[in-house]
This record gives sequence, C-alpha cells and structure tokens, in this order.
Amino acid sequence: VRSLEDGKRSLRWEDPDWRDNRAPEVDLSGDDLRLWKLAFKLRTGSTPEELTLATGIDLWFTRVLARVVSVERELRDSESLSAELLRSAKRVGLSDEDIAEFTGIGLAERVREMRKELGIVPVYKMVDTCAGEFEASTPYFYSTYEDENEAEPSGAGSAVVIGSGPIRIGQGIEFDYCSVHAAWSLQSEGIRAVLINSNPETVSTDFDTSDRLYFEPLDDESVRDVIDNEMGVGATEVDNIVPPNIVVQFGGQTAINLSQSLNAAGMQEMVLGSDPEVIDNATDRGRFELLAASSGLPLPPGGTATDTATALALAENLGYPLLVRPSYVLGGRAMEIVDRPGELDRYFDRALKAVPGQTILIDRYFQGIEVEVDAVCDGRDVLVPGIMQHIERAGVHSGDSFAVYPAIWLTGDEVETIVEYTRRIGRMLNVRGLMNIQYVITGGGTYRSSSIDPERRQSDVQDSETYIIEVNPRSSRTIPFISKVTGIPMIRIATQVMLGKRLRDMEWGTGLMPRRDLVAVKAPVFSMSKLTSVDTFLGPEMKSTGEVMGIDRSYVPAVTKALIASSHSINHGDSVLLSIADAAKLDAERLVRILGDNGHSIYATSGTAGFVRSLGYEVNEVERLLSTNKTNVVTVINDGTVQAVVNVPTGGRDAEQDGFYIRRAAVERRIPCFTSIDTARCAVEAVYAPKTATDVNGGLSVLTLSEYVNG
Repeated sequence: VRSLEDGKRSLRWEDPDWRDNRAPEVDLSGDDLRLWKLAFKLRTGSTPEELTLATGIDLWFTRVLARVVSVERELRDSESLSAELLRSAKRVGLSDEDIAEFTGIGLAERVREMRKELGIVPVYKMVDTCAGEFEASTPYFYSTYEDENEAEPSGAGSAVVIGSGPIRIGQGIEFDYCSVHAAWSLQSEGIRAVLINSNPETVSTDFDTSDRLYFEPLDDESVRDVIDNEMGVGATEVDNIVPPNIVVQFGGQTAINLSQSLNAAGMQEMVLGSDPEVIDNATDRGRFELLAASSGLPLPPGGTATDTATALALAENLGYPLLVRPSYVLGGRAMEIVDRPGELDRYFDRALKAVPGQTILIDRYFQGIEVEVDAVCDGRDVLVPGIMQHIERAGVHSGDSFAVYPAIWLTGDEVETIVEYTRRIGRMLNVRGLMNIQYVITGGGTYRSSSIDPERRQSDVQDSETYIIEVNPRSSRTIPFISKVTGIPMIRIATQVMLGKRLRDMEWGTGLMPRRDLVAVKAPVFSMSKLTSVDTFLGPEMKSTGEVMGIDRSYVPAVTKALIASSHSINHGDSVLLSIADAAKLDAERLVRILGDNGHSIYATSGTAGFVRSLGYEVNEVERLLSTNKTNVVTVINDGTVQAVVNVPTGGRDAEQDGFYIRRAAVERRIPCFTSIDTARCAVEAVYAPKTATDVNGGLSVLTLSEYVNG
C-alpha cells in the first residue's frame, strides 16, 4: 500500500463520506478503493467472515486485514507504547507515521528514534527464486521484522540508487531506463550499485541489473532503513563499513522528493551530485525566482498563494490567462490554465480540499513556442546534446507533445540564447549532474514549420523573447530519446560528473553538441480507450501512457513515421469533422485551407461551418449532440462518415458536454482526434509537403537507429 504513491500512503486513509450517516452503504464491489473500504468496514464492526461472504475474497486475506485493524485499535487504546506493542505494529506492516498517528505521539521521527533505541529495526531476507529446491544467490531482498539479517553490509564502497516506483502516467519506463543506466555506470566506475525500487515489473528490478536490489516502498522510512542497513546500523560484527552514497537524480520526481527527507535526516553529505539544497532552490518557486532575478534570467511574471483571496489579488495584478500548479508535482498533476476569476476560484477550492494549506504556483501564461533542453552540468560547464522543439504551443504538457530534434525552426540567436541561459542556470544553482529545462519563446508565433512554408525568414521572428518555464534538477522522460538520437550517453556522463569528473576533461566537451545528420520526432501514445471517464483534451496535465519515435534524414519523413506509429496520421481523401473554439479559429485558417485545397470533405458544427464558408470552402454542417436531428456530431463519427476529428474546446470545459462526447466517440471509434490546432496542422502538412524527385517509399527511408546516428 505504501508503494502505490497515490496520496493515501496507508490503510488508515478513509473517504470522509464513508462516516457520514447520510451516505449510502459503502459499496464493496471491485474498484481502486476496495482495500480501504474493507479496512473501514472492519473498523466499524464488520467481521472477516461477513466481508468474505459479501465479496468472495478468501477468508485468509480478510483475516489478515482484520489483524492489522486489531493492532490499530490496540495502539489507539494503549496509554503508552511498549516495546512489545511497537514490534507487533511493525510486524503487521504499520509505518512509523501510522503508529505516531494512532498513539498520539505526533511525529514519525520520534517513533523511529524509539524503535532504534529498542533495537526494533528491519532485517532483510533474500527472495528465493529457486522455490527452495536449490540454494538461491540472486541479490533480491525484502524487509521484515524478524531476527536474522541476510543482507549484511559488505564493507565495499557503494552507491544507493533510488528508483522511480510504480509505472504510471507522468512517470513511466523512461525513468527506469535512467535507473538501470545509472547502476551500470556506477559499476563501470568500480562502485557497487545498490538499487531500491518497489516495482517488480521493470528492468531495474532484474536480478543482474545491480549488485543488490531492495524491494521496498519509496518513502522516507523505507529508504532510510535500507541506507541504515547498508551502513551497518543494527548489524553486528561488521567492521570498516563505508557509508554509501545516495543517488536521487535518476528516479524521477519520486526520488527528488525524497531528497528533502534525506536532508532533514542529516544525510545531505551522502547525496551524490546536486545536493538537496540545490534541488530545493530549483523546485521551490519563490527561491528560484529570487536566484533568477539576481542572475538576470527571465521568468514569466508570477507568485504563490495558499488561499483563494491571495490568488485572486495576485491574478488581478498579473492578468489572465494564468498557469496554476502545486510545487513538487509529477507529470503536471493538478496543473491547469485558467482564463477568468471563476475558474481560478474553482481550482483553489478543489486544490485546498485535496491538500489544505498547500502552496500553489501562479504564473502568467505566455503563448509561444515551447523548447526543451536536457543538459549535464558540473557546476561550471554544461553539455547540451541537442535542443528539442515542441510542435504544440506552450500549455500542452511536454509528455503529451510532439518533440522534434534538432530544433530546426529556431533562429541562430534563439539557439544561442537557450544554450547561454542553460549554462547560467547550471552555474547559478551549482547543478552537478542532470537538469531538464523548459523554455517558451514568444514573439515569433505559436507554430513554425518549413514543410509547408519553406520561405519563412529568420527576420520574421527577430523580435522573439525567451523565458524560462521551469527547471528540473533530475533526469527527465526525454533522456532516453535524446541519448539515442544523438549517441551521447547522458546517464553515464552525468554519473561521472556526480563522482567528481569535469566535463572539459571528458571526451564529449562542453556546450551544444553538433547536430546529427537526422531528424527525430518523439510522439505521445495514449490509452484513452481504456480510460473511459478521462477527457482526451490535452493541457498542462499529462495524459499519455507511452511514446514512439520517428527518425529519418529530414523532417517530413520523420514526422510521418511518428504520426503513423502513434495513430495520428491523416490520409488522402479522409473526411474530417471540425469543431473549433472561436479563440482558435484564426490559427485554424491554414489547416482549413490545406484540407479544402486537397479535396477533403469537411464536416463542422455551426460556428465552425460559418468560419469554413468565410474562407471559400464547401462544408457539411452538422447538428450539435443535443439536437433532435438524427444526424449529429457523434453519429457522423460512429457511422464512419468522418475519419478524423479536430475538436479544440473553449476554456471552462466542464460545461461543454458536446465536446467531451465528440472526443470520446472518436477515441472509441479509434480515429485520430486532435485537440490542438498545431498537432492537426502538423498531420496534414506531413501529407502534402513537397516531395523531391529522389523520394522513394513515399519519401521514407528504412535504416536501423545506429545507421541513422552513425551514418
């Protein structure tokens, strides 16, 4: 349960409605809250036998759960916490935080100190991969409160790599890639790699990835217990133990968040690379703004608020639209763009109910080109393997955007500015290792493409300005992508820097690396057909569940491959349904003209149909969903009349039910559904881009990745 990282943290979590006498009987049918509902029912008088009869769950499991609830009750009723009761609580799996809450001690750290004084510390047992038939030697370990410790400290110099935990939206297999390569890089430097992760379905938890693997929750208590074990705390007859280093940069936001707990526990000197203070300076918006201002680095104007009144006052000064989000979040979770005071008020109402008193970041939202950089910094110099430009304008989460390497539509001055800002940020923060920086370029339009507009001049965007959106002092989900398409092993270089090497003394050099003779496009992949209640509209909160890559010698074939692989491609002759908000119609003109000039049948809702006619094209007007007409925006999708949908909603989408059903129908029909004008335009431009006389196979070449990179 502690490994889920879903915000509930332990079995003691309850939905407040469950204890409301006016609420209906708690539904025990299968859902993601069932385990907590069962614990609640046991606390309120149900027996294991009753729950087994009601659910069909084996009695063994309901009795185990009842035993946990029984110990909870003992803790609540006890006047003092005895050693025996403390050991019982730990043996049934209660965390220090749980025990502190149930006993009224208050602080989990006090429970931890009490445990260590009484010698109640976990031991680690090896997972027997041979089912007891042969002697197992695989270094898998799990914690338990017994006597014999099978993971005695070896005394060898080691580094503990904190993994990324459960694979979920916002933190996927890309971070497992980083953890694996970190372990291999440490081993190549003669350092024993110890890995902590809670997810058995990953490469990082293969038996031959690291020298030792702990299957443990990635929370403060478990990570510190593992480190204590590696240091010999609680062990006997072990001498000359070398304290391990701790690596937090490669496990995504999970590991980065733990850096602050390690700092509070006095372990900051053990953290390799960027220390916890550096991480906090980059992540804490207030501290970062002060540092950026003193260094002359431009940020969108913004501030922070912990209540609605402060937020509304700040918004009045900043002006709308605004980007609002919490600190230390994963995958843009709870991040939104708000266009008016009512939306901001509703956002704060939801956010403060979820986490009372939390600090919310509020920034002015700038429309423009979003650019992303992964870099290694040694505190002085930086190495930038390449710059990635997003096809979608700023406001769509980077994990849901198409990203193009190299950034072929940026001017030379823009590229120089980004590299210089990256170098200054690395020095300012004293980053040692990886960092990911996202920029927005304003003043040069929100979409650039030379595939349809090859005559665009750099002077057209000479007045552009570059702003820093955010800095993440860790690996990012684009590290595998940029490492593969440039041939630059970012994790290995970062690990060597963290161990004390200087970039200028290494083979790769510093600054922006020369571009490869290729173009690579990273495209998101979604699982919306399996997530039936999720709106497919793309915004600042990440929704994709994977990604694919298209690679070729030039942009059009590369993006064509990415579009096909991600199921976003539009074909010659496809009929297209358009439903576009008024604010996006001007940007949609080029899209409509390409479709109309190339013979596509256009279907549109009334407002969009009028816009298409004003451009001189025929259009089939379609009734809204609530119309009594048998043919409407959903039926033309369901009956196969249209083969692609472009639906760009207005702000305040809660009330726009038609848009939601249009998008859901497209998903269930498995046809492309674009909620960003930029992605839709990219898709049609790829079909009708000028071809050269030498193009074969539709202009697509077929080579291996290494042939593209090294050829």
